[in-house]
Amino acid sequence: MRAAGWGAMAALGGDGLRLLSVSRPQRPSESAALGGPGPGLCCWVSVFSCLSLACSYVGSLYVWKSELPRDHPAVIKRRFTSVLVVSSLSPLCVLLWRELTGIQILFLGPLMQLSMDCPCDLADGLKVVLAPRSWARCLTDMRWLRNQVIAPLTEELVFRACMLPMLAPCMGLGPAVFTCPLFFGVAHFHHIIEQLRFRQSSVGNIFLSAAFQFSYTAVFGAYTAFLFIRTGHLIGPVLCHSFCNYMGFPAVCAALEHPQRRPLLAGYALGVGLFLLLLQPLTDPKLYGSLPLCVLLERAGDSEAPLCS
Repeated sequence: MRAAGWGAMAALGGDGLRLLSVSRPQRPSESAALGGPGPGLCCWVSVFSCLSLACSYVGSLYVWKSELPRDHPAVIKRRFTSVLVVSSLSPLCVLLWRELTGIQILFLGPLMQLSMDCPCDLADGLKVVLAPRSWARCLTDMRWLRNQVIAPLTEELVFRACMLPMLAPCMGLGPAVFTCPLFFGVAHFHHIIEQLRFRQSSVGNIFLSAAFQFSYTAVFGAYTAFLFIRTGHLIGPVLCHSFCNYMGFPAVCAALEHPQRRPLLAGYALGVGLFLLLLQPLTDPKLYGSLPLCVLLERAGDSEAPLCS
């Protein structure tokens, strides 16, 4: 399909949700017009655009005036509407910017810990997981929908699928992988407002918790950005995001005090080792076909992006 500009949008095809890009007909590359590839682009515009997306996403959560906490079903429903609207408009932001500037193996230890602490056996657990009534209960739980469906889908769409195409031509794929998650991490600071408002802890603990959350969300964001670039699909980051939201941060301290500490810690170490060992082979671009971001960089004059091979 031909169009006047680059289109960046999420589409659910036979091989999964992926970012589709469309090329403009017979026109010199914009990077050449600006005096060179990649770094010749207006980086400050790219960073400002990503900051605007992050502010829009978080700001949309507060357009509704309410005295209720964030876990109240009414608040969750309103915020669903907000983030869905922002996520729908984010691809248009990418299109406008183009015209202007041209994880389960890692959680092996926590999964072992979860199975050891679970009161039911494997057969009973499978019955619960496969029972339609259990899924129906989840689909009517606003917090479950927020954590497992809406947040992963909208956050990956905005913070990965829309920001990476803006940052990559400006600074290259490698720096973009580590810059993009900073917006994602900072976006989580808005939780401080509610924690202070409802006095959920001391001020020091709230800010310490926010700093910790920024750290691990930034690291996670770098991983899903890497995953999105290497596979060219959004479904992988979304599923990883949903899975990590379900698992939460690994309870390492509890594992150290667990009655079966040794096999549990061995599981933690094995999971980390296998994750690092299999990260490159399992995300080999040859397994996933055309990579939109890599095509974007090739057209901008950067044909040697290491993450694309």
